[in-house]
Amino acid sequence: MFEARLLTKHYSGIPVVDGVSFAIQPGEILGYLGPNGAGKSTTVKMLIGLLEPTSGDISFNSRNVRDDMKAYQSRIGYVPEEAHLYPHLSGREYLQLVGRLRGIPRRTLEPKADELLRLVSLWEDRHTSIASYSKGMRQKILLLAALLHDPELLILDEPFSGLDVNAAMVLRSMLGSLARRGKMVLYSSHVLEVVEKVCENVLILHKGKVAAYDSVAHLRALMSESSLEGVFAQLTHAGDNDETADRILDVVAA
Repeated sequence: MFEARLLTKHYSGIPVVDGVSFAIQPGEILGYLGPNGAGKSTTVKMLIGLLEPTSGDISFNSRNVRDDMKAYQSRIGYVPEEAHLYPHLSGREYLQLVGRLRGIPRRTLEPKADELLRLVSLWEDRHTSIASYSKGMRQKILLLAALLHDPELLILDEPFSGLDVNAAMVLRSMLGSLARRGKMVLYSSHVLEVVEKVCENVLILHKGKVAAYDSVAHLRALMSESSLEGVFAQLTHAGDNDETADRILDVVAA
């Protein structure tokens, strides 16, 4: 099990993430939601060890991750929102680099990387530098790099960004397969329709605090909403979107 307890991060004394707690069981995909500035990316950076929490604990299989951060990081996969890749490397070279850093033996790594590149339609571009890749192609490389070592926990921050329709459908199916294989997934996204389809449980952040943490079905019933989008709008005080849209257009037309 993966668990965050009272996770808090302050900047200049101001809480950006404030007392966030949740748990992910093997076989579970937890949707991690919130408007821009709610604290999602800060939470993710704490979970993967890029940021030190001001307070709170993160545990993996009942052990505090700070006890052995290197061992913990070897068992997780991470897809960031922004694709920070080495542009001078080819897609194949990047996967080989990541695989070696993960300690995968070359005799295992090379055929695995080659087969993965074929499966995501990047084989023809395997020797092309990442600098010339489209956003969607870079996103595929990020996803493959995160999965290369078969992690127990996968942390995804807007993983569908830039993917074409076919690749997005494959990823959605893969998320279900990961859950069936007992993997744990934290899925942070703004694409509520996809979250609603792949996640049974969601946590919604608002101004750094937990506004809701429950199953999608129970939240819809509790708040008399037909969709997760309606629940999200209520909990984050989104206001009347149609009215806001009309006012924007009125100002433009004035």
